[in-house]
Amino acid sequence: MAHSEIDAIRALLGSKPRPVGWSERRQRLDEVGSTWPVASDVTCEAVDCDGVPGEWSLVPGSETSRVLLYFHGGGYCSGSIVSHRRMVTEAGRASRMRTLAIDYRRAPEHPYPDAHEDALTAWRFLRSQGIAASAIAVGGDSAGGNLTLGLIHRLRAAGEELPACAWLVSPWSDLTMSGATLGTKDAIDPLIHTAYLAELADAYAPPPIERRDPLISPLFADLAGSPPILIQVGSAETLLADATRLA
Repeated sequence: MAHSEIDAIRALLGSKPRPVGWSERRQRLDEVGSTWPVASDVTCEAVDCDGVPGEWSLVPGSETSRVLLYFHGGGYCSGSIVSHRRMVTEAGRASRMRTLAIDYRRAPEHPYPDAHEDALTAWRFLRSQGIAASAIAVGGDSAGGNLTLGLIHRLRAAGEELPACAWLVSPWSDLTMSGATLGTKDAIDPLIHTAYLAELADAYAPPPIERRDPLISPLFADLAGSPPILIQVGSAETLLADATRLA
């Protein structure tokens, strides 16, 4: 990403301070994400994934037999198909495959483990459509990256087939908040600040939930036997250490 694009994003985020209420925060993130509209050649279609809302997307030339299953970020409390639509659809273009974005239930109305249950339901829905596990990539950013690892962990523990690979963008892998960059990057990350993350963690996994549980903080999971994983993160992010320690 060019420095001019990064500066434009910083300016956009700075012009719209984060609201206080959950509903207002969700609306703001949808508005920010919608700043970059979906390309005109993308076809989007709503789908009911056995009770979990989802959205297919397809770009001309992509293979319908291969799917990117995507879980949006937003700290488990915000984010949606709308806020991440451009990102997901362009990922589908780059990988030349269909995408299935999932609107899992969000905290604080639906704390742990509701989002994980929705992720597993979405996976099983996709498999029921005749899509081979080896033809599925699973991905997500922030909390969505956490959900991706949690899904793989649950499938492996159950002895089920695993996805071909995983794609993690700035994964929030440690809800115990022990990463060093939560302090060193707090002043320069334009979006995610430590105090805000702490608020999100309290909403999603309130006491007395043990946040070192591998399904809550996959940094502490045994990742042996996982499929290939691509991790991407920016050098100015508070979640940098969550990604590098996971790697």
